[in-house]
Amino acid sequence: MNIAIIGLPLSGKTTVFNALTRGHSSSIGGGPSGELHVGVVKVPDPRLDALSEMYTPRKTVYAEVTYWDLPGDEKQGQLRGLGGRHRNTLQGADAFLLVVRAFTNSAVHHPFGDVDPGRDLAAMLDELMLADLEVLERAVERQEDAVKKSKPEERPTVVRHLDAVKKVKQELEAGVPLRSQELGAAEAEVAARYQLLTDKRVVVAFNTDESSPDIELDRLNLDPVVVRNMGQVSLSGRLEEDLGRMSEDEEDEFRKDLGLGDPATDRVIRASYETLGLVSFLTVGDDEVRAWSVPGGLGAQDAAGAVHSDFVRGFIRAEVIPFDDLVRCGGVPQCRKEGVLRSEGKTYKVKDGDVIEFLVNV
Repeated sequence: MNIAIIGLPLSGKTTVFNALTRGHSSSIGGGPSGELHVGVVKVPDPRLDALSEMYTPRKTVYAEVTYWDLPGDEKQGQLRGLGGRHRNTLQGADAFLLVVRAFTNSAVHHPFGDVDPGRDLAAMLDELMLADLEVLERAVERQEDAVKKSKPEERPTVVRHLDAVKKVKQELEAGVPLRSQELGAAEAEVAARYQLLTDKRVVVAFNTDESSPDIELDRLNLDPVVVRNMGQVSLSGRLEEDLGRMSEDEEDEFRKDLGLGDPATDRVIRASYETLGLVSFLTVGDDEVRAWSVPGGLGAQDAAGAVHSDFVRGFIRAEVIPFDDLVRCGGVPQCRKEGVLRSEGKTYKVKDGDVIEFLVNV
């Protein structure tokens, strides 16, 4: 899963990036002002730890989240590059982590003059919609020209494409992001060609002071249509960055002394999985114990493709054991004996925590 971190200047997005990646990152791109910072984080999963103890495999492979910290212009009071040089990068993300400033520090100037999380969040979401509107305005011009030049037998298809683009554009102008629009299958297919940014899932990270209470989206008086299905998490980027530099034992001790909960990394990952509707199934063996992240409700045949693309074509069946049953039984043989191992076909909907062996013909 790839998550792009964006935010208004001086919102602390790079601090949040450092906190989430615990300072382990690399830079891509030329020149200090144009570098894209990338950090890979393993997804904590106690189930994987338990299975590793059972199977003592040669390696244990956790699911991963890759965070991208896009360079920004700290002198401007707006997001930069969403419609330009960074658009291609943003299109490749699975979701956005929108960092919203909620901390009060007089030494750090706010581009708009004062701290107002609701206003800043609305401004960032507006920037995403404006970037999409620029794309669609050009698309309408091209499609209108294509209608004029099309042959009679081609015209109905071209007109339907134009109508779909106009419908999406009209909804965006009314303040409805693509992810909240109600489109038919053909219309959604047309919209997908343009890789619009408002189709991405969004997790809002409120960057607070160390002792501030959590901020709730539904208390910011924002349009419910705009913030529908958004994830949210509150964290102190500066504090989490400092804690991330400590050893694990030191961090645990400080968290207990300060009465803090789970690390920001864990909380953001949970919010991201919930927002994107992801689940993890597990595979086990002497060679490898591994977690695989897939969309919830994915069929077993398609889930097999996460392991290897050839498994989709050669899928025969999936042998499935719920994680709790496998641990309780102590192994697959006892699971078979107790009847908790099930043979499932290609339409079986994979559940979080399923331990699966795919039987394939390749």
